[in-house]
Amino acid sequence: MEEGGMNTLPASSSPATAPHTQEDRPLSGAAHPDHPLHWTLYGCEMVATATLMICGVISVAVLTAPQGAVGAFLAPHPIIQIALCGLFFGLSGTVAAMTPFGRVSGAHVNPSVSLAFALSGKLGWVDLCGYVIAQMVGACLGTWLLAYAAVLFPSWGHLVTTAGYAATVPAPHVSIMWPLMTELVLTALLILMLYGLAGHPRFKELTPWAGGLFFLLLNPVSAWLSGNSSNLARSFAPALFSGQWTSFWIYAIGPFVGASLSVLAIRMRLFGHLEVEEARLVNFGHHGRVPSLFHPMRRHAERQEAKIQGKEG
Repeated sequence: MEEGGMNTLPASSSPATAPHTQEDRPLSGAAHPDHPLHWTLYGCEMVATATLMICGVISVAVLTAPQGAVGAFLAPHPIIQIALCGLFFGLSGTVAAMTPFGRVSGAHVNPSVSLAFALSGKLGWVDLCGYVIAQMVGACLGTWLLAYAAVLFPSWGHLVTTAGYAATVPAPHVSIMWPLMTELVLTALLILMLYGLAGHPRFKELTPWAGGLFFLLLNPVSAWLSGNSSNLARSFAPALFSGQWTSFWIYAIGPFVGASLSVLAIRMRLFGHLEVEEARLVNFGHHGRVPSLFHPMRRHAERQEAKIQGKEG
């Protein structure tokens, strides 16, 4: 239509007023440019990591402190004792994943896992920083709660301090390269296992349960070298509260290098086709979107359908 010799276009066709149609899918590496930060994810990841530490440190203290009944019973059987420590610390990750908070954030609860997702293009670098900070803060928060409980309940305090808050310390009688390589290889194997499960349509629901079996089997073989951490946040918080910082740097370098090498191997398809759809280890099917904290299991399609029905009503 012409008016005064000029063409007039509908407002909706103007580029300046065209609505943004891009969805916010931070856990698929496609965050909306207008929303680079995802505080719900970071907060939930913090609580999930705190849950990991609370359950994990309690289990190690109960299983290893010699003044406790369980620790005294297992003391003559160190291989069984260290295997059970791996099992229960791994299952602590399962507990964290099954909380509403873990279901929202995807329950990485480990900077190495978040780094692997970022290197795979499933997590933006801004969100990677948010996740790692949340994991470090959450690990310290969970361990602090146990330290506070130690003040209130001296018997518990004796157990947890004897266990060193489940601190991971390299073996003193071997070259530091052995604990470093242990952390590197352990983390690489962990990432490969998680990708193998999370990327398989038939086995993905087993992903949050796999950590217990993984550490149950590997702890007796290699925990004496490095403590089998594979998790900077998990090692940092106990070191902070126990003061055991011996060669702590291996728990940053080893796991991060291991995670990076595992992603490189995945991209080169050295172990077949291993690919995940989104950066989560639990509650799959959201296609990278952030679930509701109050209804974390409800899929996006279900919410959209409910909105449509509400409008029609």
